[in-house]
Amino acid sequence: MAQGILVFIEQRNGRIRKASLEALSEAIRKAKLVGGDVSAAILGDGVQALTAEIVKYNPAKIYCTESAELKEYATESYADVLSEIIKKADPRFVFAANTALSRDLIPRVATRFDAPCISDAVDISVNDNSLEVTKPIYSAKASGKFAFNNPISFVTLRPNVFAAEPASNGSQPVIENVAAPPLNVRAKVTETHAATGTKIELSEASIVVSGGRGIKGPENWGVLQNLCDVLGAALGASRAVVDAGWIDHQHQVGQTGKTVSPQLYIACGISGAMQHLAGMSSSKVIVAINKDADAPIFKLATYSVVGDVLEIVPKIAEEVKRINEN
Repeated sequence: MAQGILVFIEQRNGRIRKASLEALSEAIRKAKLVGGDVSAAILGDGVQALTAEIVKYNPAKIYCTESAELKEYATESYADVLSEIIKKADPRFVFAANTALSRDLIPRVATRFDAPCISDAVDISVNDNSLEVTKPIYSAKASGKFAFNNPISFVTLRPNVFAAEPASNGSQPVIENVAAPPLNVRAKVTETHAATGTKIELSEASIVVSGGRGIKGPENWGVLQNLCDVLGAALGASRAVVDAGWIDHQHQVGQTGKTVSPQLYIACGISGAMQHLAGMSSSKVIVAINKDADAPIFKLATYSVVGDVLEIVPKIAEEVKRINEN
């Protein structure tokens, strides 16, 4: 019978995604309770060197596939290789970080094994020697808990929810190089254009400062960016200002944007539409700044500030800068 957990490790431009290491840490914690070993799989071109980072988390085995054809992500080629690794590892569960890439890849691989796939998990518990996964449903108005009875099941974990904890038990993971099967893909990436202005990855940021219509116009993003700079935060936005063309879609937080779970979320001039709340409600601490005392976001906020964003935010930035200098 299949047992253990295989974790897909995502890398981008030669760097492992932090969220993948969170998924690996959670797999190791849960494997101690459900039995079986934890293995990791990493794909790409020149990724052998990255296994040193994975070793710090002490999985039992690391499957590594290197190929020039895997340098750029393509759904078919990555699905073919990961499927071969899964057949070798024969895990009971496959974990991955809930990123844009895995949302494309993992469900496709799951269908090849006729297996369930639960995405965006925010809690994983153990019951009767198996896993139960909790995820937000109905735009985060409720939570659903899912149990598995399949030979293999797939789970993607929300970034910034599970702690990444390097661990060592004195043993050295086995690194197995897996040759890529013949890759007859119908489409491949020929060129990538990186968006400018994104200093910190929004979905993995520990602090997010987001703006809505309350900032009054696109010319005022600098006020929020200054706060981001002193806090080391990522810049987010509501759907309303993205639709209005004030900022690029890559900054959108919400049901049709990115889901974030930072330690601190500062909502500036955001009323708190359900669509937006669905993308940030799992934030640990929420600070809401809005001149409307009846704004719905205040019901969710840990701390509420009633006032003009353009007056309050610069004062916060100034105080944070003073504290940092001291």
